[in-house]
Amino acid sequence: MADRIWTADDVADHFEEAFRTLRKLPPVKARGYFNAWPDIVRTSREIAAMEPQPMRVWPSAASISRLEQTFDWVLWIEEQERKLIWSRAARVPWKQISGELGCDRTTAWRRWQLALTKIASRLNA
Repeated sequence: MADRIWTADDVADHFEEAFRTLRKLPPVKARGYFNAWPDIVRTSREIAAMEPQPMRVWPSAASISRLEQTFDWVLWIEEQERKLIWSRAARVPWKQISGELGCDRTTAWRRWQLALTKIASRLNA
């Protein structure tokens, strides 16, 4: 990471990508439960009448490794700053974030910038 100069915007983009990657991962299911029923055999007419299911796009190995790298970064900041950064990566509106923090929008934005700058300075060190 020393070959690249990190800025607060780069770190914010990295967190947004990590959030999108996290959303693409398959859901965690409870172990021990399974289905013993046979598969339903459908006719071509039934298949044509069915609603199409959305195509699931799985994340690549490189994006998963960047996600894991981002998880290491969040250990460098406080818990309140982590929540703020993940909220912005999830595109939560500033009004809602400032209501949760108990401050105005400008103060929340400054805290977000400060947290991103902390991570960027640690990466550049």
